[in-house]
Amino acid sequence: MSLLRDMRYPTPHELALAARAMADEHPARVRLRQVGESRGGRPLWVLSVAGRGAGEVLVVAGAHANEPVGGATVLELARRVSGGPGDGTGWHFLLCADPDGAELHRTPRPCSLLDYHRHFYRPPGPEQPEWAPSLLPPDRLPPETLALTGLIDELRPVLQVSLHATDLGGSWVQLTRDLPGLAEPFGKSAAELRIPVETGASDAAGWASPGPGIFVMPDAGVMGSHSEDTRLSTWCHRATTTAIVEVPMWASDLVDDPAPHPDPRGALRGLAGRLAGEAARVAELREGVGAADPDAAALLRAVDWTLRLIPQVTAGWTGPGTPAGATTAALSSVDAFGRRLSLRAAAMLLRVVRAQGHPAEAALDRLVTGWCEEFSARFRARPVPVATQVEHQSRTVLAARRCVQTGQA
Repeated sequence: MSLLRDMRYPTPHELALAARAMADEHPARVRLRQVGESRGGRPLWVLSVAGRGAGEVLVVAGAHANEPVGGATVLELARRVSGGPGDGTGWHFLLCADPDGAELHRTPRPCSLLDYHRHFYRPPGPEQPEWAPSLLPPDRLPPETLALTGLIDELRPVLQVSLHATDLGGSWVQLTRDLPGLAEPFGKSAAELRIPVETGASDAAGWASPGPGIFVMPDAGVMGSHSEDTRLSTWCHRATTTAIVEVPMWASDLVDDPAPHPDPRGALRGLAGRLAGEAARVAELREGVGAADPDAAALLRAVDWTLRLIPQVTAGWTGPGTPAGATTAALSSVDAFGRRLSLRAAAMLLRVVRAQGHPAEAALDRLVTGWCEEFSARFRARPVPVATQVEHQSRTVLAARRCVQTGQA
């Protein structure tokens, strides 16, 4: 695929064109259909490869606008399953769950963390297709969410896979229920491709871990870094077995270090203080900045939502429930999570003030540039080629499907 050789992430339009070509090449088995429209009127496309009664698998790409690798992965997976005899599984690929967000996050070929954040966008939680049900009442759900839940209702998949990416760190998998046997092929793939495994992913803090980098969602009460109830997300719609596969754009071996941290409570207090201070600097520069157009309004909603989230995060790090013991990997994951929150808010605000010629532009530019450089240096970031990200996600998806089949036998 030329996009992968060129180190590019496909746009939603490029995804649709490639999917159409695949459907035309295999008309007996492959079908492309529209299952809805975004709030902005953009089509939501599903590419399906017919099976023979062995169950349906739904793979979701583009649920987070700033995580574009999933689109490339679904094309690669569709190519693999449509080109061979298959195992009877019906495969369905939602090409991009949030095409509006993908249009606003414009980094098809980021060469550095700074390049990635120059055109950064991640919508607030209530506007994210998978998270909206955990934050909004049913009558206010966005059309992207309704299209996704409608697809789950229609397909009743034996497995749903949501493809995600982290800017800097390692790979991990979150599961709504355990898939015995997944840890071995997942870990083998990561090792072969030189991708670190996040053994203490902050998104899954306190979750059961049947193997390195594999985390099983609790029934209730332990949300990791999520402020929302993950059990209300589309991951759990109709009690579907779901695997959320994360892969890094830039890798850091610090998130794969199992050594005990000498002072986790002290480290968390320090990280909370730094994050609170960074958020205060962004909030000060946010004062008086207004929205001159719809893009600016979307960016500012995301800035404000992120700034409101940060006090909840710091309270969780310093509260009475803070664990007394933790690994260096876990503290590194928390460190990275905090850095990206303030950096994202600053980066999105910078886009707005730059377009308006606002006086805050120079100060924000210094913040974003400095924080990107510090983030990269602190974690000794190394780029993961797009083709490598895609290969690891593809292997993990296929391994998860094999695990489901084994469990059904």
